[in-house]
Amino acid sequence: QVQLVESGGGLVQPGGSLRLSCATSRSIFSIATMGWYRQAPGKQRELVATITSDGNTNYSDSVKGRFTISGDNAKNTVYLQMNSLQPEDTAVYYCNARWRDVFKSIVGSWGQGTQVTVSS
Repeated sequence: QVQLVESGGGLVQPGGSLRLSCATSRSIFSIATMGWYRQAPGKQRELVATITSDGNTNYSDSVKGRFTISGDNAKNTVYLQMNSLQPEDTAVYYCNARWRDVFKSIVGSWGQGTQVTVSS
């Protein structure tokens, strides 16, 4: 089982920046894919960005060019650097880990989420 703990959320003005952190209970190179998702009020949870164990990244169109996902194997932590934040980025941000177990089944884990509010 992988435990995930998000941090770094808060209140920022439009155009501001935040860096979210996702601390894991195991080395992230053993996790096939880690990602950030978000859920805004009244909306479904949506993909923000993902990063694979070999460093490949992808982003939703809404954050491409503004957000950057990265990992630090030594700290067992994945980050989401968020720049040029806009009110529509307001959401609870969740960390996700996905991997294959010993039976080659795809399994995953979710963090508890951290609130990001962008408002003037």
